[in-house]
Amino acid sequence: MRDLAGKTAFVTGGASGIGLAMGRAFAAAGMRVMLADIETKALDAAVASFKDTNLPEVRGVECDVRDPEAVDRAAKAAVDAFGKVHVVCNNAGVGGTSGTDNVNLKDWRWVVDINLMGVVHGVKTFVPLIKSHGEGGHIVNTASMAGFLPGTGFGAYTATKFAVLGITEALQVELEPANIGVSVLCPGWVATKITDSRRNWPKELGDPPPRLDGVLAATIADLVKNGMKPADVADLVLNAVRNNELYIFTHPHMRPPLEKRVERFMTAYRKLGDAPQEQGR
Repeated sequence: MRDLAGKTAFVTGGASGIGLAMGRAFAAAGMRVMLADIETKALDAAVASFKDTNLPEVRGVECDVRDPEAVDRAAKAAVDAFGKVHVVCNNAGVGGTSGTDNVNLKDWRWVVDINLMGVVHGVKTFVPLIKSHGEGGHIVNTASMAGFLPGTGFGAYTATKFAVLGITEALQVELEPANIGVSVLCPGWVATKITDSRRNWPKELGDPPPRLDGVLAATIADLVKNGMKPADVADLVLNAVRNNELYIFTHPHMRPPLEKRVERFMTAYRKLGDAPQEQGR
């Protein structure tokens, strides 16, 4: 989508971090923006930060992406406000620390419902809306480098990001005939509030699992604190939407471990040689 001016963007997790930065980038490109988030106070503050500027209209809508009906309501609010939606960023996400030695099913459910099902609900709701107006559009799903490079102690988070990567690659093929571009955002460490995700722990799940502590927790906190600026990530997203790029990578120094992972695949395949394989297996 080269010409974004006058079109509408919808961003989940839009009250802070990467989501808010994407909202700012889209608004600066001339788009009207609907920020969606579960944190109403932060959302109000985010929307207020756009006032007294020359940017296009920015609004906010409360939305719990775990709930498909809530996503439907948020989409309706966007259509009621702006008429059409063209760019959708399924960005809301949380961290998770359930490793194989201390699996907490409540933590898994929470992470899966937001990081994975939140994307599913966004796709289910918005793809038909974008198709209906016939002007084309773009879907951006936020995954992570954890979707390529698993990290110790983050089984649930890693699983969801691998899934989002797969969903997005499939969508890219399916939606191309409808003139809808698709991107998957795969950032490394970014300076956001993801280490404080449990501030939004659902009451219906009871008490949250214990927070990660110790050396690993301190290391992660430092990496996040000194991570890439969300605005720099948003600039890459804006460029990918304009140029219809499938993969959005952010951290060049993560290329070597990614290449090493790919080489492990190829090494395993080379062991097969050129012998014909059984059919139907």
